[in-house]
Amino acid sequence: MFPKKYHNFLFILVMGFTMSLLMTLIITYVNTGIDGGYLNRFLKAWAVGLPIAISTALLVGPFAKKFVDKITK
Repeated sequence: MFPKKYHNFLFILVMGFTMSLLMTLIITYVNTGIDGGYLNRFLKAWAVGLPIAISTALLVGPFAKKFVDKITK
């Protein structure tokens, strides 16, 4: 197990990984359909999307948390 101090970082990694995976699967399917080249197109798109999703979550996450803390009781 990981120490509790890594909770936020690990949460961001898991969420970025999961969301980019699901979104890339669906968007690739919607845009190109499923055929023999689907897996290659998906993996190529995910290789671009995953680092963007995680970087964005790491940068925006703390601000989003503070904002949500302010607007909720």
